[in-house]
Amino acid sequence: MELGYNPRLKALILEVVDNQINDNDPPITRETMERLKAGGYTEKRAKEMIGSVVAIYIYEIMKNGKDFDVVKYAKDLKRLKS
Repeated sequence: MELGYNPRLKALILEVVDNQINDNDPPITRETMERLKAGGYTEKRAKEMIGSVVAIYIYEIMKNGKDFDVVKYAKDLKRLKS
């Protein structure tokens, strides 16, 4: 999923990513950021990649009323290619 279609939405999603990294909650977000950067991605691109996963979870929560599943989220972040 590309986040570039709506700059305001993209900024909000990237803010969620920043908050997760800064708060180390969940820790997998920071771990994924470091793994992606070590794999050659810029910090900006790594955040966008993580943000694409965050966007899916926001959609599921809002549309279907699903709870945030941190275990599934961690699995989805681990699937991002580094």
